[in-house]
Amino acid sequence: MKIIHSADWQLGKSFGRFESALRSVLTEARFDAIDALGHAAAQHDARHIVVAGDVFDTEGPEDRTIVQAISRMARHDCYWWLLPGNHDFSRNGGLWNRFRQRATGNDRITVLSEPKPCEIEAGIWILPAPLIFRHSLEDPTEVFDTMQTPGAKIRLGVAHGSIRDFGAQGDTKNQITPDRAKRSNLDYLALGDWHGMLRVDARTWYSGTPETDRFQRDAPGQALVVELRSGDEPVVTPIRTGRFQWLKRECTIHDQASFEADLRQLLEDINSSDTLLDLTLDGIVSLGERVSILRMLENDLRHRLRYLEVNADNLIAQPSADDLDELAHEGILGAAAAQLKALSEAQGPEAITARRALERLFIEYNREERT
Repeated sequence: MKIIHSADWQLGKSFGRFESALRSVLTEARFDAIDALGHAAAQHDARHIVVAGDVFDTEGPEDRTIVQAISRMARHDCYWWLLPGNHDFSRNGGLWNRFRQRATGNDRITVLSEPKPCEIEAGIWILPAPLIFRHSLEDPTEVFDTMQTPGAKIRLGVAHGSIRDFGAQGDTKNQITPDRAKRSNLDYLALGDWHGMLRVDARTWYSGTPETDRFQRDAPGQALVVELRSGDEPVVTPIRTGRFQWLKRECTIHDQASFEADLRQLLEDINSSDTLLDLTLDGIVSLGERVSILRMLENDLRHRLRYLEVNADNLIAQPSADDLDELAHEGILGAAAAQLKALSEAQGPEAITARRALERLFIEYNREERT
């Protein structure tokens, strides 16, 4: 049989750092990822989609978020198995009670809110390890060892936690022993928490999030098509499900021409309208080049991309003789530029201030020249 392994939908994520228009687009893309998963299930002949935790970003999402999730899943002729994670952990009277009330009558959506095995097809058992607290000191998958699955052909574990310390990049402290699949005689262990695809061993995988939500890795959102045969290692195939690509780039600039060539190559390699770019610049260039580079990023690249964030604090501008010559004929401006240049080259405390003042003088001069 085949399943689709997904996790970390984070529905209702606020994306508060962005302006409202982009927040809306990113929020909607997370719901669109549900449809992408449903279409993938049909394409790959997978009857079941297993979601390994963090369906929702919080334990108190808005009603619209819940209804949208249910309605998107209901469009597709497959079964959805949802595990509570650390963001949407299971508790009495909480989120999942609200969810079940909204999903009444839909027998293709099941919340795995209790650690009880479930036979989803003849001999095919899901062993869930739902979280009932945000953080736990115990391995939530230990319960697999005692789960009885009579006549099992395939034992499919699903859990949410860390098989190692992901540090600031991980979403939970719930530690799972890395060899849980072997210890508990699982044919496959579907994990959530790590937002990128990760192979732990042949039978243990993180699927990653279906729609990327942070500047952490280049890959767009993914899911896993898992083909299971009793006694054999699973065949795992990654598939793209996400729309947006979040890129983080650090670039040392030696000259403007080579930097612009690198940007042209980047634009050829991506779908620019669906790309968010966090760009950090460093290097030493002429003052004129620094001004021109930042102007090009602001007036051109920013409009091509879905979002652009630039950190140019370490891109050092040194005015060249040509830069100063442009100001020389302006009389008092040339004299001021020469004085600032001398201060910026000194070792005193005024050097940084003088360098920024010289840059501002050059910027304002060029602005006047263009008007």
